[in-house]
Amino acid sequence: MIYLCMAAAVFVGDLFIKNHMERSLADGKERKRCKGLLRFRLHHNEGAVLNAGQKRRPMVAALSVFLTVIVAAAFILSLGQGNRMLKTGLSLLLGGGFSNTYDRLRRKYVVDYFSFGFGGKRFSRIVFNLSDFGIIIGAMMAALAGTRP
Repeated sequence: MIYLCMAAAVFVGDLFIKNHMERSLADGKERKRCKGLLRFRLHHNEGAVLNAGQKRRPMVAALSVFLTVIVAAAFILSLGQGNRMLKTGLSLLLGGGFSNTYDRLRRKYVVDYFSFGFGGKRFSRIVFNLSDFGIIIGAMMAALAGTRP
C-alpha cells in the first residue's frame, strides 16, 4: 500500500504544482531563488525529453501511454516480491510517468517549471518538473535493484 501511495504522491504533488505554476507564472517570466541556483519558469514541452518529437505529438503521447502501461505492469508484478528498492523505484517511475502522460493527453503538452542556475548554459536552459525526477530516480533505483544478487 505504501508503494501505491508513493506513486500517487508524485502524481498529485506534481499536478498541484503544475496547476499552481500555470496560474501564477507568466510564460517567459522567471523567479530566482537560492541566489539564482534554483529558477522557476514556465515551459510547455510539446514533445518528449528536451522537446524531442514536438512535431509528432500524437506519436509521443502514444509512446508515453505504452511505456506507462509497461511500468504499471512491472509495478504490479513487483508487489509480490520482497525487493523494496525495486518497488520504490517503480513507484517513483510510475507516479512520474502517469503525471507526464496525463499532461500529454489532457493539455497536449507537459508543464515544466524549474531549472538550475549552475552546470553551464546548456544545463541551465533545461526545464524540469517533479515527475521528471521521479522518473529519473525511479529508473535508476529499479535498474540498480535489478543488478543486486
